[in-house]
Amino acid sequence: MTNSKTVLIISTLDTKREETRYLKYKFKEISVLPLLMDLSMRGKEKSHAELTPSDVASAGGSTIEQINNSKERSTITNIIIDGATKIAKDLYAAGKIHGVMALGGSTGSLMATDVMRALPFGIPKLMISSTAALPGLSTKYIGTGDILLFHSVIEISGVTDMLANVMDRACYAMKGMIKYVNNSFAGSDKKTIAMTMLGPCEQCASSVRQALEKEGYQVTGFSAAGVGDRAMEKMIAEGFFQGVIDLAPGGVGEHYFGYMRDGGPDRLESAGNKGIPQIISFCSVNHMTPSRSKYKKEFHERRKYDLDKFRTWLRLSPDELKEVACEFARKLNGAKAPVKLLIPTRGWSSVDCKGNPTYDPEEDKIFVETLKDGLNFGKAGLDSGIEIIEVDANMEDSAFSQQVTMAALELF
Repeated sequence: MTNSKTVLIISTLDTKREETRYLKYKFKEISVLPLLMDLSMRGKEKSHAELTPSDVASAGGSTIEQINNSKERSTITNIIIDGATKIAKDLYAAGKIHGVMALGGSTGSLMATDVMRALPFGIPKLMISSTAALPGLSTKYIGTGDILLFHSVIEISGVTDMLANVMDRACYAMKGMIKYVNNSFAGSDKKTIAMTMLGPCEQCASSVRQALEKEGYQVTGFSAAGVGDRAMEKMIAEGFFQGVIDLAPGGVGEHYFGYMRDGGPDRLESAGNKGIPQIISFCSVNHMTPSRSKYKKEFHERRKYDLDKFRTWLRLSPDELKEVACEFARKLNGAKAPVKLLIPTRGWSSVDCKGNPTYDPEEDKIFVETLKDGLNFGKAGLDSGIEIIEVDANMEDSAFSQQVTMAALELF
């Protein structure tokens, strides 16, 4: 098996020894090299893994003796996760692993997928979990990672014929991913652009994407509903893109207020920190989406727009618009590359149009003026590379998408 690819298996041999041995055996049978990392925190038997709990604890800045003797479960769990993550990242950077697989219940799945999410987009990641279908857990396991979650249905306890069938299918799936799929994105001569997309600005996003693709660009879209834009920020920081078209940065305000489309603390910062040019517009920025269970009394009196039976947008107040504008300015002032802000003066999305209850271009000007006041350009002779372009159109008008496309061709 000298030319075989290597899969890192993450498991806990103190609870899943028999099942893990079967996985290793199966991989060897189908000519895939297994490399086992044992995350056991209470094991008394010798590990026999290539990467033992002692190795993992040491990489996490501790010792296995301290781990075994501690009663602080959350603390030692984080130490083990940190150590496993460091080892996995080092192995991948050195080209020593080509995929990652794990098996476990709720704790094992949480730990293993934390490690998987630290690895770059593209490396195959497969989690066999007996708790994948429990409400709320699958989103915790996957998060912003490109993780294949394999629900075992049955408990991972003893290698029955049914569990062997589950593990066999998982092993063949992993072999297929590492053998037949190109998991490297290096070497392309196309400029790759990240773009946020959302239903109320879908027409603009599609028009811009198609126009740029005709010019030889490769445009990757991200749904700006919270998880997608968090993933985008992470991938920008990892160096996947040469430019960003952020049509729907509403996750900035959603994070500030703690609402459903929370884009995370790094929203609107990764490109600036990385020195990548950005085009930014404002779909959904003047609206908010608090969960119904957290509605304040006055929210019921707000102007609202029902996107569908599950999603309602509430209009931001003038004071909230000012607060969000200040957040935008704070984040953009740190940008190390040019930024073009394109403002459609006739509405910031398809929701923002005459006749809809939340349409209020006069209040939107409060956001724009506050943003202008907070940005560095024009202050004490600073040249921040930030430019504001106001376009006499709605975001979904063809005139606006043409302006975005022209700005992109100039900037990228």
